[in-house]
Amino acid sequence: MTYVWFVIGVVLTLAGASWLVDGASGIAKKYGVSEFIIGVAIVGIGTSMPELTVSSLGALRGSAGIALGNVTGSNLFNTLLILGVTALINPIEFTRSNLRRDMHLNTLASVILLLFAFLPIAFVSTTGYQISRLEGLIFLLLFIGYIVMTFAAGSSPEEAQAEEDEADKQPKPLWLLIMLVVAGIVSLAVGGKLFVDKGCEIARMLKVSETVIAITFMACGTSLPELVTCIVAAARKRNQLALGNILGSNVSNILLILGCSALIRPLEVDTVNFLGFYAMIATAVLLYISAFIPRKGVLNRYKGVIFIALYALYIYETVIA
Repeated sequence: MTYVWFVIGVVLTLAGASWLVDGASGIAKKYGVSEFIIGVAIVGIGTSMPELTVSSLGALRGSAGIALGNVTGSNLFNTLLILGVTALINPIEFTRSNLRRDMHLNTLASVILLLFAFLPIAFVSTTGYQISRLEGLIFLLLFIGYIVMTFAAGSSPEEAQAEEDEADKQPKPLWLLIMLVVAGIVSLAVGGKLFVDKGCEIARMLKVSETVIAITFMACGTSLPELVTCIVAAARKRNQLALGNILGSNVSNILLILGCSALIRPLEVDTVNFLGFYAMIATAVLLYISAFIPRKGVLNRYKGVIFIALYALYIYETVIA
């Protein structure tokens, strides 16, 4: 039954995130909030709610391995597996904003995370590596700066088209939108707790660390919304949106989710976490290089196969080896 409750937790968490995004977006539109602000401030954060819920609950119960492993695993899942699958369906063309802003921020956020993990041992008398509350606060401030910068940059042509498509849909009544928000919050709370509690039980049953479970099962589960979104975008030949969503999700996972988690309780970093941090930086650099070699501006099917193979290798080395 543990595995059944774990799956129920995954379903409730994903459903709750979807309901919360739909309800909050609909309410914002009714009160004249622009589509772009909705996309960044509500939908962008809302699609990261599964990761935020799982990592925050992990921090509350003192399971730093879950909080850190979930973010690390989600970012690797996003970059290697989701973009790899998306490229297989339809090669991804990079936009100017991806090349000039998003990919740099994706790499920078991973580097800052690694540096923050080392800072306590380097500058403060402590017995181990950790992400402190002060560093969590800095992460949140950086996230606010990221949101402000995104507002200032404005929508890309692809995002503008998405907004027009969304605007054509029939609006839902206000009472239904409120019910969606309430149902989303409740579902996230219940599903997230099941997800974390049963994930820890599975870790004990399999005699592996909570960090490994978070990097694999939990990370894959909380990243399902991004996977489905990118597959749909690829099928509709709107891969620029898929790439932008993944890069934005990666930055938000580090700055917002780990910022909140570290504020709740300092996050102790173990060897597996450090390996994940190095892997995140390596994949961010790999993505950047793949945008220029051998053909500038395209993540083709050949590169997609390499990305998927690298993710399989990472999982093998983490779980089996």
